[in-house]
Parts: sequence; structure tokens; C-alpha cells
Amino acid sequence: MAASERRAFAHKINRTVAAEVRKQVSRERSGSPHSSRRSSSSLGVPLTEVIEPLDFEDVLLSRPPEVEPGPLRDLIEFPEDDLELLKQPRECRTTESGVPEDGKLDAQVRAAVEMYSEDWVIVRRRYQHLSTAYSPVTTETLRERQKGLTCQVFEQDTSGDERMGPEDTDDSQHCSGSPEDTPRSSGASGIFSLRNLASDSLLPALLERAAPEDVDRRNEALRRQQRAPALLTLYPAPDEDEAVERCSLPEPPREHFGQRILVKCLSLKFEIEIEPIFGSLALYDVREKKKISENFYFDLNSDSVKGLLRAHGAHPAISTLARSAVFSVTYPSPDIFLVVKLEKVLQQGDISECCEPYMVMKEADTVKNKEKLERLRLAAEQFCTRLGRYRMPFAWTAVHLANIVSSVGSQDRDSDSEGERRPTWAERRRRGPQDRGCSGDDACSFSSFRPATLTVTNFFKQEAERLSDEDLFKFLADMRRPSSLLRRLRPVTAQLKIDISPAPEKLHFCLSPELLHVKPYPDPRGRPTKEVLEFPAREVYAPHTSYRNLLFVYPHSLNFSSRQGSVRNLAVRIQYMAGEDQSQALPVIFGKSSCSEFAREAFTPVVYHNKSPEFYEEFKLRLPACVTENHHLFFTFYHVSCQPRPGTALETPVGFTWIPLLQHGRLRTGPFCLPVSVDQPPPSYSVLTPDVALPGMRWVDGHKGVFSVELTAVSSVHPQDPYLDKFFTLVHVLEEGTFPFRLKETVLSEATVEQELRASLAALRLASPEPLVAFSHHVLDKLVRLVVRPPIIGGQIVNLGRGAFEAMAHVASLVHRSLETVQDSRGHCPLLAAYVYHAFRLPGGDPGLPGGVPPPTVQAATLARGSGRPTSLYLTRSRSISSSNPDLAVVPGSVDDEVSRILATKGVDRSHSWVNSAYAPGGSKAVLRRPLPYCGAEPRQLLHEELALQWVVSGSAVREVALQHAWFFFRLMIKSMQLHLLLGQRLDTPRKLRFPGRFLDDIAALVASVGLEVVTRVHKDMELAERLNASLAFFLSDLLSIADRGYIFSLVRAHYKQVTTRLQSAPNPAALLTLRMDFTRILCSHEHYVTLNLPCCPLSPPASPSPSVSSTASQSSTFSSQAPDPKVTSMFELSGPFRQQHFLSGLLLTELALALEPDAEGASLLHKKAIGVVHSLLCSHDVDSRYTEPTVKAKVAELYLPLLSLARDTLPRLHGFAEGSGQRSRLASMLDSDTEGEADVGGTINPCVAMAIAGGPLAPGSRTSISQGPSTAARSGCPLSAESSRTLLVCVLWVLKNADAALLQRWTADLALPQLGRLLDLLYLCLAAFEYKGKKAFERINSLTFKKSLDMKARLEEAILGTIGARQEMVRRSRERSPFGNQENVRWRKSVTHWRQTSDRVDKTKDEMEHEALVDGNLATEASLVVLDMLEIIVQTVMLSEARESVLSAVLKVVLYSLGSAQSALFLQHGLATQRALVSKFPELLFEEDTELCADLCLRLLRHCGSRVSAIRTHASASLYLLMRQNFEIGHNFARVKMLVTMSLSSLVGTTQSFSEEHLRRSLKTILTYAEEDIGLRESTFAEQVQDLMFNLHMILTDTVKMKEHQEDPEMLMDLMYRIARGYQGSPDLRLTWLQNMAGKHAELGNHAEAAQCMVHAAALVAEYLALLEDSRHLPVGCVSFQNVSSNVLEESAISDDILSPDEEGFCSGKNFTELGLVGLLEQAAAYFTMGGLYEAVNEVYKNLIPILEAHRDYKKLAAVHGKLQEAFTKIMHQSSGWEASLS
Repeated sequence: MAASERRAFAHKINRTVAAEVRKQVSRERSGSPHSSRRSSSSLGVPLTEVIEPLDFEDVLLSRPPEVEPGPLRDLIEFPEDDLELLKQPRECRTTESGVPEDGKLDAQVRAAVEMYSEDWVIVRRRYQHLSTAYSPVTTETLRERQKGLTCQVFEQDTSGDERMGPEDTDDSQHCSGSPEDTPRSSGASGIFSLRNLASDSLLPALLERAAPEDVDRRNEALRRQQRAPALLTLYPAPDEDEAVERCSLPEPPREHFGQRILVKCLSLKFEIEIEPIFGSLALYDVREKKKISENFYFDLNSDSVKGLLRAHGAHPAISTLARSAVFSVTYPSPDIFLVVKLEKVLQQGDISECCEPYMVMKEADTVKNKEKLERLRLAAEQFCTRLGRYRMPFAWTAVHLANIVSSVGSQDRDSDSEGERRPTWAERRRRGPQDRGCSGDDACSFSSFRPATLTVTNFFKQEAERLSDEDLFKFLADMRRPSSLLRRLRPVTAQLKIDISPAPEKLHFCLSPELLHVKPYPDPRGRPTKEVLEFPAREVYAPHTSYRNLLFVYPHSLNFSSRQGSVRNLAVRIQYMAGEDQSQALPVIFGKSSCSEFAREAFTPVVYHNKSPEFYEEFKLRLPACVTENHHLFFTFYHVSCQPRPGTALETPVGFTWIPLLQHGRLRTGPFCLPVSVDQPPPSYSVLTPDVALPGMRWVDGHKGVFSVELTAVSSVHPQDPYLDKFFTLVHVLEEGTFPFRLKETVLSEATVEQELRASLAALRLASPEPLVAFSHHVLDKLVRLVVRPPIIGGQIVNLGRGAFEAMAHVASLVHRSLETVQDSRGHCPLLAAYVYHAFRLPGGDPGLPGGVPPPTVQAATLARGSGRPTSLYLTRSRSISSSNPDLAVVPGSVDDEVSRILATKGVDRSHSWVNSAYAPGGSKAVLRRPLPYCGAEPRQLLHEELALQWVVSGSAVREVALQHAWFFFRLMIKSMQLHLLLGQRLDTPRKLRFPGRFLDDIAALVASVGLEVVTRVHKDMELAERLNASLAFFLSDLLSIADRGYIFSLVRAHYKQVTTRLQSAPNPAALLTLRMDFTRILCSHEHYVTLNLPCCPLSPPASPSPSVSSTASQSSTFSSQAPDPKVTSMFELSGPFRQQHFLSGLLLTELALALEPDAEGASLLHKKAIGVVHSLLCSHDVDSRYTEPTVKAKVAELYLPLLSLARDTLPRLHGFAEGSGQRSRLASMLDSDTEGEADVGGTINPCVAMAIAGGPLAPGSRTSISQGPSTAARSGCPLSAESSRTLLVCVLWVLKNADAALLQRWTADLALPQLGRLLDLLYLCLAAFEYKGKKAFERINSLTFKKSLDMKARLEEAILGTIGARQEMVRRSRERSPFGNQENVRWRKSVTHWRQTSDRVDKTKDEMEHEALVDGNLATEASLVVLDMLEIIVQTVMLSEARESVLSAVLKVVLYSLGSAQSALFLQHGLATQRALVSKFPELLFEEDTELCADLCLRLLRHCGSRVSAIRTHASASLYLLMRQNFEIGHNFARVKMLVTMSLSSLVGTTQSFSEEHLRRSLKTILTYAEEDIGLRESTFAEQVQDLMFNLHMILTDTVKMKEHQEDPEMLMDLMYRIARGYQGSPDLRLTWLQNMAGKHAELGNHAEAAQCMVHAAALVAEYLALLEDSRHLPVGCVSFQNVSSNVLEESAISDDILSPDEEGFCSGKNFTELGLVGLLEQAAAYFTMGGLYEAVNEVYKNLIPILEAHRDYKKLAAVHGKLQEAFTKIMHQSSGWEASLS
């Protein structure tokens, strides 16, 4: 380094401060910011270990808060009403309940009636909706909260149509001058026009001399106005895919419906109308060969035709007059047909004969066939009178529903072209229970088609021999073929009009299948629509929620071929008999159409002269609530005489048979082939089946089965499954105590019932899935009852806990497997979740009476029974249930040993267990643990205690099943605990006394066991590990609401220890870290997360002097007069006290700290996850109504203070938002030597860093290197993506915005210089990351019209989208190790990717783009204001410090960057106010040595003085005026500001295209006005000097106008610029600026030689100045040294001592007037000459450059120079040889 430069450097820095800084820099260089993060020496306890939490309950008792009641006091403890018990009425679709009236009901029916009529019992956490799990911040909710945002005004968004000043009219006289005029010749007219302009408004208090403290207070008060209350409302919502904590309350169980179709029968017309015709509709699935609905009967006959049957019917019930029906289809298919069957009154003749008139006669031939028609009518009337109660088959047709749906055309449905798109969380939640219905080719929907009206014209006559359903399916299959045989048949011509449409959600006048009125039913007199019961084509897995007890009877065939006598016209009468007398036939048979609602008997249609008829009839019966052994179906077979004959009865009974409905307590259903008795059955026949050959009875065909019939029950009372039937029967027998009892062929006594019950429990797993799911609520309720209230047999309690638990596990597994396709995003079965939330209750206790005292609890399990009974039948335990009590006496080798092993090996912290506490037996607070004496009350156990115990001691097979559905048992336990507390009024009990220690020990063992499964299965079964991990986290989170919180924290800590231990040997730790992060996220989603962190208790400093990161540097804290406060220090670091008291927050931030470490595994994914958790929580705090008060929010922010240190230390790896070409360079880490570490040689401080430390300008020529950002060494490790960096920075800003300002000030006072430097660098990066991009940028992104420039593409993509491009992201991801195993070759996995896919559409509307720009503008403004607030805090902190100059210099640089970036008018007003206050308090920052800062400030102020926004101009003018006044008051002149302002203006007009000279003139006038009104300086020459400066600036603007005139004429433009530059020969700085402007313009035009000449002149000018300073041999002697390059260069010799003294302030003070500046100019000149092809001149330039480089020993540059010289000389040789060759 040259002696002159060394002297200059030494002159510029404060020696004391520099020594201090060198000490700090060397200390910081010894290790990276992260190096001490894991080490125990820096934090007391390493971050990889979880510190032991405080005892939460003891803390609340021992540290009473010193807070008045109010919002702050509410943070201390959970609200008293946190838990509440709700009775939610069960939704009833019908106006009547449908439940049978109280009567003599058996136990099974009574249980069903109770279940279907009782309300839901819901335990609600009143504030749970405030949790992120239930009220997440989404894009939709943010948009709602963004309504009413203030529209921020930005310079770049304002159009040029703002009204200009009066100077617009005078511009012509400035523009009329010719280029020949000298640029400075228009003085008088110029100043005259400036005085005539209108100024902007003046700031009222600007000229007052106020105390700095008052100014700061006023500025702070103004900054507090018009602020956005919630910063994160302006930032994009957290990523929905990362929200593992998302939950939704289960929907209450509802009756299952498929897709519903409404069919309306409008009219039925035949060619002739002679008799009543009756119709029925039903759905058939051809593929499944199944009838999938019950029959719907309709009557469309006219009143006159109906009158023919008047003699046979009472007044018809209104329910039988329905003409429209709602069909439900669970499994839509293209194979479904709507079959219409027609019947008519029985008449003489077979079906063909009866159909003939309808097929032959036409309506047009009515007159011709009049007599024939009369005869037919007369015959029909006679048959109706005589045979009106009998029907005969007539005709049928079918409608192919798929054709209707497709031909009518589907409605516009949302179709997602992305076939593989993963459904969103909301979509997964909304999926219905049977959405798996149809897929692929069978995809078909009956719920979304346009309504259609059909006219069916062709009917097919019924064939007597082909009436069965099997034949019908053959016909239907044939109808789908093009060459259908049916089409060749002669049809029965008719017109049936029907409407088919999707059924509306709420249909008026609708009747349920039981004929109950469905809500809404406005008028009972309206014609109803019937809901038709569905018989699904396949299994439907849905629980019963309402009482339904229907029986369908299907007679199939009858074979009377061997029956003697006249038995040809056979009809079957069906009756439901409650006894054997005919009077005991019950009216339970549903009527068809135009008849009574219920009948006591019904008949099948008659097939004429057929002794072996087939039937298609369906009888629907309402089963009585209590079916007894005497109830049976009675069938009577009649021969109907069609022709009246004397002495012959109309109907003759020819056979009898019956079906007893109850057998061994089970309802009999299924197919039957019954023998038929010729004789009337004898008494007491009903208890026997007809298969029994009763003596003295005659049977058709020798007692063979001749009548085929099928019974089908649709019942929510009778399970119709042998295993379920047996289980319910045994349970009800125990409840009733009716012994002995007959079960099938065995008789059960008290001695054998227990064994049968255990076997039945074990056999439940064999039950059929469909009935098991349907009766799942019943089964689970009974199992719970067996656990809670063990049955008493023979006076002794039978413990069925283990059997019931195993049965529960298997039932849950079966239900889950049955509903596998409708699980939610977490793999939970919605049916089981709904059961726990809505239906589960503790047996016996009335939830409506929470004050009711429950019966005494018998806490013993199995008592010793008879000596002869083997103990293996029971789970034998001691008096204490706790299996973890070391004193427990157990059978050797029993399962209880396993519990002991688990608790012994898992290292569970039992510091709160009763075993070693005051609550232990004999302790000061002992709790009674022995079983209470049996007082005659029913024995009762606690479900949660029994579940925990049984789970812990379960065998491997059952444990595996329980693990698969751990969430279910966890939720069951939690609700049991909640009900236990609520019903027993135990919520007022201290938390440590709510649950016994043995139960907590079992919980600890359970948590340890499940946690171990998580860490061991993570690499074998990741999906199960994820589910278990989430289930365990939710369980512990739920426990925090009801149990001892300190104890739960200890369980969390134990789990973390398990994970940490496993991490050391895990082959893929990133997967385990991901699970732990999800675990933490779920825990932190608790609605009382803030309270759980003890925010209001003062943080205790560590008892032992274990230094933290801050305290290790405390002796060098530069800004605090005393030692740092350890309390404050520990609040801002992840110190022991912080992590101990703020336990959950400490866990969260520790996860973040570990993820941000440079050597973290799978870093990119972990970065996003960890930062996403913090972001999500902060968003929830912003929208939480409990935390709106500023004092409360400050307490919340204290939980995140270490985030500031984390972000500061991670700074080198954050995305460089201010980097890259075209961007302002990112501020170097002001006080950290790591930035340019690779340039240091021999341990010396890099000059750039040293200059920054000393508060001076950056070393000349160093801008380019610093703009490249931190070195590779500093960025070791995985850098953060742009999205993660932005999110982390916005979280930092949230903390800064909401934290207590006094606390932040105390913290900054304790920071060492390098730490404070990095903090300022962080603030700088915040400004860059949230800089406003402008509306046009949004429009460009939307239309995807990117410029081809790579720089523009990078800026738009990264700045607007906030992420790197997808291709680069995938390339980078492919190189990373996936945390989910070996998936490096997977190009795209949406379930794994951490690239945030934007769900926004590209083609946004103009309103949407306007809204985005509005939000972005508000975010940029608020972020910048938060940074400004923090800068003010730092300034106040360092005001009295010795090292303040270095810090304030850095602060001012950040302020200058904020003023130079795209900012709103609102921020610029406050930013300029801060700048004025800063300059006012510390003028030495600008006016002593650092011309660089002053030049930057002048440039920014002038730019804002030319703003189109008047408010910006007003403040910029005020700042510029005060700057001049400040400079004048220091030295009675402001030559420096004059020079810098003039240079800045010259630079602006030369380089900025959008510069507005009109607005700048107005600002100049405003400054003139200030000078004239400033009373304090009227006696001085200040006003006159200001006027001169304004005049000069006005002249420069005039020159600018002339330049703009010649913008299209390059030669005239360059000539004008040359003349302007010549005009500044007396001002070297300005001349140099204009020479550089000329060079730039020449380079734009491609005139490289001319540009090079300009740079040579500039170098000559600098050489003249340096020659005046001192004589250095290696420097050029002046402009003479450049004479070989250009003869005109001697013009620059005008500088001499008589014009300029080197010591005069303000002159030649720019960065170019140094040796390094000269080097830069010479290098640029050489480069231009090379481009221009003047290689000889290159050599001449380097002759002046090489001595300088040699003096500095810069061999790297020397090598480059000589290389370029070689290239130049080589090209000269090539050119010479080319010329010689051409000449020769």
C-alpha cells in the first residue's frame, strides 16, 4: 500500500475504536457464527439436548403474577371455562321420531331406542377454535382481513398526468437556445423564471430549533399512525401442505344416502281406457343382478276408472296417493335400469288374451269399435266388482338411466385436468363415505344432469312363465344389445310420461320409507313424494343413526303340480301374526297405491290357470318393536274362481304355511323353501317350523318344500349377524340377570355365562364387516360398559378389561379397513372419530347433570373368586391397579412383567409420580389408593385408566392392532378423562390431584412405548410412523388441557430424548428430524400455547455462571457502560433459562436453530418446515383476538426473541435479495471480517472491512467485490431458498414490530460490534427482500411476457414469485439427499417436494392484480417502517458510546438504502424525517471526512425532489435544505454540499431517463422559500449562497432540456454534452462526472474509441489532482503523461493551484480522485480502446497503469494486464501482416 494511502486511511479512523474493532474482528474470525451453537460451553445445555422444564403448576403457585386483571392477566392461566359439556340434540330428519312408544320392550330394543333418541354428548374446549389446527390462516381468510387496506402511493406507479407547476408555460424560453450558445448564458431569465414558480407546501415546524429528544418523540408518534396492525396479514399464507396440525371437528353421524334421483309419474294413457291400471317402479342393476330399491307404487287412473273399485277399498290414505319418488343410488353404474311394471284387476283369461285389446285397438278406431269397447268395459266392470282385490301381471318396460344422463347432457361440472393432482386438505375432508363408488369406465353420476321429461311408448306384455327376477335380468341385458329380441315383439302401445331429475337438497312434502314426514313438510294435506329405500348393490359401511325396523317378503315360486283338486288360479295371502287367532293379524303391511296406509293382509298377483306360478311381488312390513316367539308370518294359498258359478266360492283356501320370526332370540331372514299344509295348522303351531311333521296333518307333495320365499330385514335393531347377535344377547342377559337362559341349543347358567361372554368377545373379529360397521356404536358402547361397569356374576365382579380392550382394537381395525377409501388426510376413519366426539359417553352418568355425584368407584379390578377357578381367566392384579408399582405382587412371568421392563428401560421421568412425591402413601398430601369398600352401589371403573393399563400390558398381536389405530384409543382416553372431570366436578381440583399417580405412570409407559415405535419404524414403515407421531403429539397436546402440565412436559422431554438417542445411529436422520418437527408443530398448535410458555413470569438467570453466546462477549460490549444484564441476554438467546421456562417455544426455536445449521441433513426441506412452523404460529397470533393489546402482543413476542439472534447468525446463507447485476449491492457485514476473509493475507484486516469499521467510505474500487455477496467460505452449508429466506425475515420483522422497544434497546446495548454489524446487515436485507416491485411487474408476470434479458428474468422470477425457478430447484433437489430414503432419481414427487407450487392462476383479472399490488405495497411500507423503528432504537442505544461513529455510519447506510429503493410516499416521509434527525444529531457523519455518504444522500434527496408525488417532494426539499443549513452552520459555508448536490444533479440528468425537471424546479423553489423564511440565518450570507446554488441547479436543468431536445440526434447531443463538460473546467468533480456521462453515452452508441478518449481525459484530470497532492514516482506527472494517447488531453491542465487548493473542502473528494480511482479509469479506457480496435493506444494507456500496479505489488492484475498487452500486440501483428499481404 502506498504511503499516501496509508496516511489517508490512518487519518480517517479513530485509533481507539479501530483497536477495539480489530480485537472483535480477530475474535469473530476464530469461528463462524454457528460454530458454538451445539457446544455445551456456550449454552450450558447443548441444543441437541432438551432441558428439563420447570414444574408448571408449582411455578404458577410460587410466582404469583404482578399484573392487574385484564388481557395480560389472562395469559397467566387457562380460562376457568376452558372445558364445557354440551348436549347437542340428535338431528332428526322427520317431524316424528319414529321410535316406538314406551312399552314392554326387550333389552335389545330398549338399548336401540335409547341410542337413537339420546342427544350427542360433546366435550368442547371453548377456545380450541383459536388454535392453528382448527382456524388456520389461509389465502381466503387473509383476503378477508386485507379488505380496507390503505392504498400506498408509489412513485413508480404514478402516471405523468399529475398537475404540473406554472413553470410548464415558461419552458419554451428555456428551450429556444441554440447549441452554439454557451450553457451558462441564460442567467437572468433563468433565475427570474425560478422565482415565478409555485413552491410545494412547507413543513410547519422545520425551521424551529427543537431539542433532539422532542424531534425523536414527534417522529415516533407520527410513525405510529396509519400502521398496519398485523404485519403477517400482508404476507402470503402459510403453506397448506405443511399444516400437519390441521384438524376438523367430525361431522355428526347421519343417515346414509347415495346420489338421489327424483322421478315424477305424470300420466299413463292407453289407446283404450276400459279399466284401472296400476304401476310400480324399481331400480335394477344388471351387472350385479340385483334389485337395488324397493318398489314404488303409483296410480295414474282417472277418478271415473278408480270408481270401478269403490266396493273393494276404504278411503285411500294420502300417503298412498304419491306419484313421485326419490331413489337413492350409492353406486352409480351404467347398468342401472328403472323398471316399470303394470298390473290390472284379475280377469278370466291368460295374460296374452287380456293384452290383446290394448295391442290391436287404436284410439282412432274408437267409433268403429264402439260396440266392442262397450263389451270390454262391461266385462271390466264386472271383474272389478267381483275380483277387485286381486291383481294380475300385465306389462312392463325399462328405462336405461345412463342413456338419460348422457343424452340429456351433464351439467357443467368442475373437471380437473390434472389427473394425478393430490386433493387439498378441504377436499379430503369433504369426501363422502361412499365416494369410491364408480371409477374408470364405469364412471357415472346421477347427481348432476339436467332434468328430462320422458315419454315411454312401448311396453312388453308379461309372460306367465317368465315373471321371476332372473328372467327380468335377461330381458334387461338383451335390451342393451342393438339386435334386441324384445324389439321384434309386438308392443303394448301406451304413453307413460315421467320426469327424471336430480333430487333437490330439501324436498317439500316428502315421506320417509317408514311414511314419516320429512322436514320440511308444510301442509299434511299436500300430495306426498316418497323416499324409496335403497338396497345397495354392494356393501355400504355406515352406522345406523335412526330407528328402522322393516321386513321385506319376496314370494318367489309355488309348486302345486301334485296338489289334487281345482288349484289353478293361485293367490298367496300374507299375514303378520302376533298369535294364532286370525284376530291377531297385525296391521303392519304397507299399502301400495290408492288404499289404506297399512293392511292386515296382502295378496300376490294371480297367474291364470297356472299350478306352478312364479311371483315378482314385494311385501313391505313394519316389524313391531318387540318381536316374540309367537310372532310369525302366515301364508294362506287360495284358488280364486274367476268365473262366477253357483255354489262356488270366490276364493278357496288350498294350503297353509308359516315362518316363525324369532329363533333362539334371532330374527329369521334369508331364503326359505317351505312345505305347505293342506289342513289348517293345529294350536301352538307358531312355536314350531313347518319343517316339523305335526301328527294328523296332510302336506302337499309329501311334506316337501314347495313354496319358495325370501325374507330380508332392513333393521337398525336386529344385526342379522350370528356373532353380533350372540354378543348382544349375552350382554343383555347379564344386564337383565335372567338365568338360566337358552342360547341356541345350550342353556346358560351363571357358571357358564362368563366363559361364553369371553368367547363372544374374542369372536367379534369374525363378524361381517357391513353389520359390524352398521352397529359399531352399539358394539363400542357395550364394550365400554363392560370395562366401566364389570358385570357381577354370582355376587362377584368379573373383570373383562383385557377381553374388551382386545375386542375394541379388533372392531376399530375392522371398521377402519371397511372404510379404508374414505380416511382423512391423517389416515383416520371418520366413523370412529365421529363416535368418540359425538356418541361416546360414560355409562350411567347423566351428562345433563354435571353436578351429580357418580357412584362410588371401585378401583380394584378382579377380586379373588372361587378357589377352584383358574386365575388365567382374569387379569389378576393387586389392590393397586398400577402395573408400574414396584411393590405390585404379580404372577411370575405374567404380562405385568412387561410393564415393569418398559418403565425400567425407557427412562421415563417420574419426578411427578406419587411414588416419590408428597402425594405418596404416608406423605403430607397422601391420596387414598385402596379400593373403597363395596357399598352396594354398582361397581365402576374408570375407562381411561383401564385403557391405559390394558394397552401397556397387551400382547404383541393386540398391541400391533392398537398401534395401527392409536389415535382412536388416545381420543377415547381423553374424552373419558374429560367426562370424568366434568361429571365429577373435579375441574376445581388442582391438576396434580386430578389423576392418580399409577395412572400417570401407565401414561408414561404408554408414551414411551409408542414413541419407541415411532423411532424404530420410521425407516421400515414411514406412513405408520407419521401417523403414530401425529397421534402421540395430539394426545400430549390434549393432555395439556386437563392434566398436570409439568408432568406432560416431562413426557415430551422423554420422547425427545428417545428421538435424539436414535438420531445418532439412524441411517437417514432427516426423516426422523422431519417427524420430530411435525411433533413440535402439533404441540405448539395448542390454543393456549402462549400460556403454556409462562410468558408473564420473569425469566430467571442461570444459577451457575454458565456463559451464553452473548455473555462470552460481554466484556467487549461497546455500548453499555455496565456489564450486560444476564436476564436480558438470556431472553434473546436459546439459553438454559429461556428453554426451561418457555418450554414449547424453546423446543420450536431449537428445532429451527438445528435446521439452520450449515451441516444439517436434508437442509432445504428442514429449512422450509422449521420456518413454516414459526410463520404459522405468528400468523395465528396476529389473528387471535386475545392478543390484540400491544402490551399482550409484546409478551407474546418475548417468546420469539431468540429468533433475532438465529437470523443474524444465519445471515451469510440467506438468499441475497440485493445481489446480482442491476441490483443495488448488498451492504457488507459492517463489522464482521468473514465477509472478505479470503482476501486477507497473514491475518491482517481487509481494507474494505477496516474502512467500514472505521465509519469511512468503502475502499475505492471495492464496490464490485462486495456486490458479489459473502464469500463461498462464509456461505458454507445449504443456502436458504428465496421463499424460506423471505419467510424467516418476515418473522424477524414481526418480532421487531411487536417486541417491547425498551427491551430491544437493552439488548442492542449489550451487543458486541460484530454482532451489531450483522444485525444492521439483517435489517438491510429485510429492506431488499420486501422492496415493492410495482404494478407493472405484476402485469408482466401475469402475461408471461418476460424480457429476454437474463437479469430481468432472474429479478422478476425471484422477486415476484419469491422462489427460484422450478428447473433449477429440481436440479438442486436431485443433488440433495432425500430425507425419505433413496429417491434421488425421482424427478417429481408432489408428496415429497418442498418447492412451493403456487395455486394461483396465471390469467388473473385486473382487480386481482390490483389487489396483489395493494397488498405488496402495504407489506413493503410496513416492513420498511419496522426497520426504521429498529434503526431509531439502535441510534438511541449508541448515542453516548465511544464507538458510535462506526455504528452510526452503518445505520446511515441502511437509511440511505431505504431511501434509494422503491418506497411509498408514507415511508419516505418518515424515512426522511429520521434522516433529518440523524444528520441534525450527528453532523460529523457527513461533514468531517466521509464524502461518500454525503454524496449518496445528496443523490437520493435530489431524486426525490423530482418526484411526481408532492408529499415526497415536500420532505425531500426539507431534508436538502436542512443539509445545506447544517453544513453552513459548521463552517460558515456549505461548499461540500454545493459541490455534491451539483454533481448529483449532473449525474441524475445524465443517466436517468425518467427524470422530471419540472417537478425538480418546484422543489428548488421550495428550498428558496425555506431560505427566505429562515429567520435565524438572515444576518448571514446563507440565503444568498442558497440562491446561487439554486440558480446553478436551474441552469443544469436548462441544459438537460436542451439535451432532451437532441435526444434523437446523437451528434448534436454529444456536442452539447461536450460543451457542458467544458463549462465545468473550473469544477473538477463536475467535469469528471460529465466526462463519464459522455463516455457512457458513446458506449451506448457503439463509439468505443470516443468513449475511450473521454476516459483518458478523465484519467488525466485525476492525475493532475494527484500530482498536486504529492510527488510519487509511480504516478503520472499529470496530463502530459497522456499526450501520446490524445493531444487534446492538455485541456485538463487547467487545474492548478490558483484555481483549486487540494485542501479546500468539498473539492476533488470523490472516490475517483484516488490512486485506485485512477487505476479504474485507466482500465476502463484500455477496455474501450480494445473494443474500438485501437490496439496501439492500449499499450500507451497501460504504460501509465503498470507502474502503479508494480508499486502496489498487485501481481494478479499485472498478469492480467500483460496478458491483454500480448493479445493487443498479436492483433496488431495480424493486422500488419494482413495489410502487407494486400499491398503485395
